[in-house]
Amino acid sequence: MEYLIGAGLALSVAVGATVSGFDRDRSFYPTILVVIASTYDLFAAIGGSPKAFAIDALVQAGFIGLAAIGFRTNLWVVVAGLFAHGMLDLVHGHLIDNPGVPAWWPAFCMTYDVVAAGYLGWLLLRQGNALLPAGRASTAAQFAGNP
Repeated sequence: MEYLIGAGLALSVAVGATVSGFDRDRSFYPTILVVIASTYDLFAAIGGSPKAFAIDALVQAGFIGLAAIGFRTNLWVVVAGLFAHGMLDLVHGHLIDNPGVPAWWPAFCMTYDVVAAGYLGWLLLRQGNALLPAGRASTAAQFAGNP
């Protein structure tokens, strides 16, 4: 069930962002990556584990770095970051003991991340130019033909 909910939520957020125009700003998907990366720290705080919080904060910093680099250079970096976070979800529990993580979370988050990465990748392929620098029109605007 968590796979279905993760995929459905990712698609509803992504399609909703495109339809509403939220993803016209190239910061939309990098921001999604930052929020996704912060959840394990939230769970560490809920679980009362300073050690898990510290380790997950280091991991989160890496994903924030990917989001910033992708925002500044090429949104394909954000696609890779979303996908990489999905792969992290598969092994997170084996690498970091975080008692606050719900049992269903890794499957849900992995599915959300991979579907969001796929959708952003699809948008970038459809627009034909993923190399625009920050400050220029972004995915949905270019997808619609509005520079």
